[in-house]
Amino acid sequence: MTFAAPFPDPIARLNHSARSLDTFSLLQTTLADPSYGPLALVSSFGAESVVLLHLVSRIDPDFPVLFIDTEMLFAQTLAYQRQLARDLGLGNIRRITPLRADLVQRDADNLLHRADPDACCTLRKVEPLARALKGFSGWVTGRKRFQNGARARMEHFELDAQHRLRINPLALWQPADIAAYMDKYNLPRHPLVQKGYPSIGCAPCTTQPATGGDARSGRWQGAAKTECGIHLTRPAQDTVIVNDDGFAPEDWSAGFHPPSALGSLTGLQQAALALDLPNDADVDGLTEWIDQIDLIRITFPGFADGRGFSLARRLRALGFQGRLRASGPLLADQYAMLRRSGFDEVQIPAAHADRQPEPQWLARSNWRAHDYQHRLRNSA
Repeated sequence: MTFAAPFPDPIARLNHSARSLDTFSLLQTTLADPSYGPLALVSSFGAESVVLLHLVSRIDPDFPVLFIDTEMLFAQTLAYQRQLARDLGLGNIRRITPLRADLVQRDADNLLHRADPDACCTLRKVEPLARALKGFSGWVTGRKRFQNGARARMEHFELDAQHRLRINPLALWQPADIAAYMDKYNLPRHPLVQKGYPSIGCAPCTTQPATGGDARSGRWQGAAKTECGIHLTRPAQDTVIVNDDGFAPEDWSAGFHPPSALGSLTGLQQAALALDLPNDADVDGLTEWIDQIDLIRITFPGFADGRGFSLARRLRALGFQGRLRASGPLLADQYAMLRRSGFDEVQIPAAHADRQPEPQWLARSNWRAHDYQHRLRNSA
């Protein structure tokens, strides 16, 4: 979704608007609004999943539903998923699984959950969902505040760690609301709920909650873990890295140096070397260092200042083979030209990522066929 300026906080605007809508209207309005971009519902087909699935089925039974099958789910969950798909007429359920090669390499004996439950969740849930969400601007979840932990203060709209819009239509619902809705529409319960499982995940990591514990206390019981990782909110960072795979967090921790620092550094002293350059820098003096520099970041003071494009071409002509990063308030429409000029990646302010989510950048990731020169040639 492209958020309209000049509203200072687009997520706050959405949450303010949501206050005047009931849950069905909120969901119906959101799914019908093309400005949000393509959306999907992510469901575990767990204890309370039927409520949101039923709401969506009333609006659009062919709305995309991403079902994360970790291949460690209860047999009852798999049977429940098939039953709901049939009973609710859900025609677009996409089963999401971990890659076979990843399982063989990282969890060949299916025991990773015992040694490192976070790594297991990453392998079987976080990474598969990240792949499945490529091309979607946002996703709908069934999370609720009463589930406590990090969820206790969430709003209807928020940003996830990849800056996608995340919609929580049931955020303010209470257990009584869930039960009342199920009764009203005579919806089937998950078979394990009657056996004392109020929150249901993977079989090895789900138990009945301890007496007096909240609904999710039976998940990863005895471990300092409350979330699988797919529901992390946007990280507290000021910038986002963009490449052909979409948004990513900063992965460079060795620091950046001005060109003037080169005289005091050697390849032996500096294993990883990165330079910060203004877009009007004279780079001819870097020739003797060109093979020892790992990353060069060129600052664009504004999106309309095009000198950085020429500087990137000059660095590539001098033989620079390392990572070349453009940094500044750049736009998704400029991504193809940036790549064409020799840049590998773009570093943009988080606010820009909010206004221009990942799918808008990915739409230009086939940059060889979508750069400006290509368009000019084909429009002549």
